[in-house]
Amino acid sequence: MANLTRDDVLDLARLARLELTEEELETYSHELTKILHYVEQLQEVDVSGLEPTSQVTGLTNVFRKDEVVDYGYAPKELLKNVPEVKDDYIKVKRMLG
Repeated sequence: MANLTRDDVLDLARLARLELTEEELETYSHELTKILHYVEQLQEVDVSGLEPTSQVTGLTNVFRKDEVVDYGYAPKELLKNVPEVKDDYIKVKRMLG
């Protein structure tokens, strides 16, 4: 079992460029030790014969084919309702400075 000492936590904090109080050192020492114990427990699980998974929701591809749909309107007709048009595009105020 891996137990992190105060010095181990200080080394990790130095690598992460963190300044920790004495109280935080004590807290993180216990919390990180618990996390390492849990990881050790996970490493003992037998996963031989299991297929790797990328998702477990059962969802399949939700994309649809990109097909042109004719709604019965010509683009020029639709642009009549727009306040300002330039070269068959809707003209808007500049978004970036």
